[in-house]
Amino acid sequence: MDSDTRFRLLDGFHSAHVLVIGDVMLDRFVYGSVERISPEAPIPVVAVDRTADMPGGAANVARNIAAMGAHARLIGVVGDDPSAADLREQIAASPEIAADLIVDASRPTTVKTRYVADGQQVMRADRESRAALAEDVAARVITAFVRALDGVSVVLLSDYGKGVLSGAVTRSIIEAARRANKPVLVDPKAQDFGRYRGATLIKPNRQELQSACGHPCTTQEQILAAARHVLGEGVCDTLVVTRGRDGMSVIDRSGSVTQLATSARQVFDVSGAGDTAMAALALGIAAGASVTDAAALANVAAGIAVGKRGTATVSTGEIIAELHPAQGGHELQKVLSLDSALRLVSRWRDAGEKVAFTNGCFDLLHPGHIALLEYARRTADRLVVGLNADASVRRLKGPQRPVQSEVARATLLAAMGSVDAVVIFSDDEPLELIERLAPDVLVKGADYRPDEVVGADYVTARGGKLMLAPIVPGHSTSGTVQRVATGRP
Repeated sequence: MDSDTRFRLLDGFHSAHVLVIGDVMLDRFVYGSVERISPEAPIPVVAVDRTADMPGGAANVARNIAAMGAHARLIGVVGDDPSAADLREQIAASPEIAADLIVDASRPTTVKTRYVADGQQVMRADRESRAALAEDVAARVITAFVRALDGVSVVLLSDYGKGVLSGAVTRSIIEAARRANKPVLVDPKAQDFGRYRGATLIKPNRQELQSACGHPCTTQEQILAAARHVLGEGVCDTLVVTRGRDGMSVIDRSGSVTQLATSARQVFDVSGAGDTAMAALALGIAAGASVTDAAALANVAAGIAVGKRGTATVSTGEIIAELHPAQGGHELQKVLSLDSALRLVSRWRDAGEKVAFTNGCFDLLHPGHIALLEYARRTADRLVVGLNADASVRRLKGPQRPVQSEVARATLLAAMGSVDAVVIFSDDEPLELIERLAPDVLVKGADYRPDEVVGADYVTARGGKLMLAPIVPGHSTSGTVQRVATGRP
């Protein structure tokens, strides 16, 4: 896959709409430390410091889709309990997710509670029901699914074996999706893959494929034999088998096999990496990629996810940054991960160069943006630009923004001669970015007061400077968007 294809596909994530249905859950992380063993039993005593909640299961797939700049429709089932309210609150933090969570008072909301002590997971406690949905609840799920089909590009089934995707429900929704000519992707849990008959693609891991076929899937030859057995039964068109540190294998009915190696990296946490891969796979196909090209992007995304702690998400900006050493275009070489930017800034400082930093959404570049960037570059030897990711822009500016994807915005910024590096960040504010980069000069527009500039206190306390760039009157992205929307000149 060449750089132009990568750019086109990642840029296409911005306008994709994916319908996710399956087992939603709440991932709860309890963090603390262990200093002693319990006198009651030979188990560690965790002194709890804090608790963090995140969407899990199908909800985490939707969250990853949103983090990659796309739109997700999410259908799942929750109980009538406080955990359902906690999960709804977590999902609501991503405005790109339109969730239809159907309440079934007879079952609990699925909660996975992980206890992490000194960076090591020591225990997990699950609260769940694995029973199939009652007929009336199943009917409501199918009705909601059919109603949501219009306007989506891809359907994604996230099966965690918690009862939502029973045989009857799965058959009904796959049939409805195929009648609507929507590709159907499945992240499976059932031991009988026949449940997913009619799917376009199934993405099992090695263990799931082994359980479905009943024989070992340790070697590459065994995996290919098992995959060909499933494909020979006409269950689906393609299998994408994830093999952990060994990458992915893409096998289709024609007999074509593609092996995708994973990049070597330190693994912090595999929680949710499969959800990240599934989201990227669906978005790649929604953007018009072949299954092999979509799987290549998913493989990169999963590799990034395992380098993070907790149930993590990945942005398209991070995928670009991971791919940039192989890119041929000079512009994309400037789009960096934070770690790569830190190494680059360190080299600049070793050479005695000063570093400036500015940030923003930079949606629809205009003369005001250019003036800001050129002013910022004149304050130091090098300029790093922090760019709000698509999900962040939507939270700050509303659901109709950004007009251009983070891929397009980063590429335009990187093409500017005044810009030396672009780092895309997912938070609403760049405080972590500023604290990690520790710029010598922090630059914002003069429409901010010094006390309003995020990170100013940190930079000046270290001996750096805050500079406010003059504003170019009559130019703003919001104003331009409004003029286009109303047809005014």
